[in-house]
Amino acid sequence: MAPSRSLEGSENHTSVINFILLGLTDDKELQFILFPLFVGIYLVTLIWNLGLIILIRIDSHLHTPMYFFLSFLSLIDICYTTSISPRMLSDFFKDEKVIPFISCATQFFVLCWMGLSECCLLATMAYDRYVAIGNPLQYSVVMAPGLCQKLVAAALGTGFFSSLVQTAPSFGLYYCGPNVIQHFFCDIAQIVTLSCSSPFITQIIIFLVATLVGFGSLLLTLLSYGFIAAAILKLSSVKGSLKAFNTCASHLAVVTLFYGTSLSVYMRPSSNHPKKQDKVLSVFYVIVIPMLNPLIYSLRNKEIKEALRRVMKRARHLPQ
Repeated sequence: MAPSRSLEGSENHTSVINFILLGLTDDKELQFILFPLFVGIYLVTLIWNLGLIILIRIDSHLHTPMYFFLSFLSLIDICYTTSISPRMLSDFFKDEKVIPFISCATQFFVLCWMGLSECCLLATMAYDRYVAIGNPLQYSVVMAPGLCQKLVAAALGTGFFSSLVQTAPSFGLYYCGPNVIQHFFCDIAQIVTLSCSSPFITQIIIFLVATLVGFGSLLLTLLSYGFIAAAILKLSSVKGSLKAFNTCASHLAVVTLFYGTSLSVYMRPSSNHPKKQDKVLSVFYVIVIPMLNPLIYSLRNKEIKEALRRVMKRARHLPQ
């Protein structure tokens, strides 16, 4: 067990100052295969997301609400995966993966902040697609730059406050051991169960925040898609319907991946929780999805491809 400190006035109890992560796998051969794979995934995630942010910034044709939101989605994905990947990679070949108490709290805070902000931003992007399809003539008026900035600020602010509300009581509990987390990151569902004090109130807070913000955002997203479907059905031409659907297909794919994997981890009964399966699903939604999001938006998007061609063409004509 990692070092602990004595509590004043207590002889037989100590307070945990470190947690021990069990990591992704103990199989040495598998570790040598997974390490370069995850290094590659992390580098691709950084390159694609940063590249997308820069491309949207420098190409005036992409200065629209959809790409404004997409640039912040890329920023969130960078912070989201960076809160996990570097630590996981540095721990890969360590026999004892010790993480200080404060580092664990910080990791969870950032992960939760970015995750809940992404929920809110995906709902915002769904609303943006509804306005574009359902009311195209008024789109530029409704989705004015000022409103877009406020919506992004609201998404990040909601995520920040919601994360703080969960982190403070969770890490304010008394931990006296055991201090082993059966995961490769500080998963709050496991951490609160290690508490030596009653975690009931904290678990209620976590559940309420997850329900209000996470499910609330999902409900708004589904509601927007309901209106989008109704608007598409009203279109008289098949070509127009397909064009309208293509404008939101990438976003729908991202929403399905994000919510599908995260809900499959946290909504299953605890009796059916194989730890290895949870780790695999967690890898997918905290490491793989941030890499896939910019790829999904880029590979099927003609505007992004054309913007990239324009940037490359200008770069070739720069004086050497």
